Amino acid sequence: MIYDNVTIAGIGYELAPNVITSDDLETRLAPVYDALHIQPGQLEALTGIAERRFWDVDFRLSEGAVQAGRKALAAAGIAPDEIGLLIYGGVCRENLEPATACAVADGLGIGPGAQIYDVSNACLGVLNGMVQVANAIALGQIRAGLVVSCEAARPIVEATIQRLLANPTMEDFRGALATLTGGSGAVAVVLCHASLAPGGHRLLGGVARNASQHHRLCTWGPDAGPSCGADHMMRTDAVGVLKHGVALGIETFDAFRHTLSLKPDQPDKVICHQVGSAHQRTILNAFGIDPARDFTTYRFLGNIGTVSLPITAAIADERQFLQSGDLVGFLGIGSGLNCLMLAVRW
Repeated sequence: MIYDNVTIAGIGYELAPNVITSDDLETRLAPVYDALHIQPGQLEALTGIAERRFWDVDFRLSEGAVQAGRKALAAAGIAPDEIGLLIYGGVCRENLEPATACAVADGLGIGPGAQIYDVSNACLGVLNGMVQVANAIALGQIRAGLVVSCEAARPIVEATIQRLLANPTMEDFRGALATLTGGSGAVAVVLCHASLAPGGHRLLGGVARNASQHHRLCTWGPDAGPSCGADHMMRTDAVGVLKHGVALGIETFDAFRHTLSLKPDQPDKVICHQVGSAHQRTILNAFGIDPARDFTTYRFLGNIGTVSLPITAAIADERQFLQSGDLVGFLGIGSGLNCLMLAVRW
């Protein structure tokens, strides 16, 4: 996919207010650690994650997305009634129906002519939404669109801790390790025709690949019931995800560089999905990318699912890590397995 006239005009985000350290979680898991003879400090040592954030209890996902959306629209200089397509891309949703996008559109005052719907694709939901908005702009269907997401890790982390306390087995602990890295936050991305935001970041194109034969490596269910409910369980084969995810990532990155005609030393900077230290180290090494060209937030924000990559890009921009003219690679991967990489001229 190649785009000639699509710009990222603004990104807005909200950080959840409650900081939860890995030590906090291990204190609650002390009986499990004692039963399994695990030394304290392993959660941070294995993942590189010192902190993550949780929303207040009963915080509404749509409210977080609305807060981020307002900031993104303000940054872009785009009015709500100019949005022709609004997509909510989060793993966590308020209901099975209607779409959480409906509550967000109402909260933002999006006009009645806009399409509004949810997209679900594990941690790639926001990037997938960006592609759909970009396609609609390129086809001349809309002039501007908005992709939003709000993820809430508290319910699934709480449920996981209770299950481990009730049945402390090493198999369950390994399967739950990735869940315990989860964080919470909200993000919104405004994309528009380049003529509306000449100073924006140009979306150049991207590449998608899948390895759907590995769709059982990371699951979050059951399929029925309120999304992200306390009765759900998340299990991750972390070794399998890393092994097959890296293989898929290499295939996608090679196609990405070829499709975008990148030079050997490009992209200049990369923003990856924020999983943890082992994933980052292995991916960058496999791609031959100097860690100095990568910006991370996982140590203090954890893995915020669909929010992780775009919120990291926004913070990297605020910290002036991303400079005007940089060719930036958004390197996304999600359960399924799916991989999507986008190129942005900053």
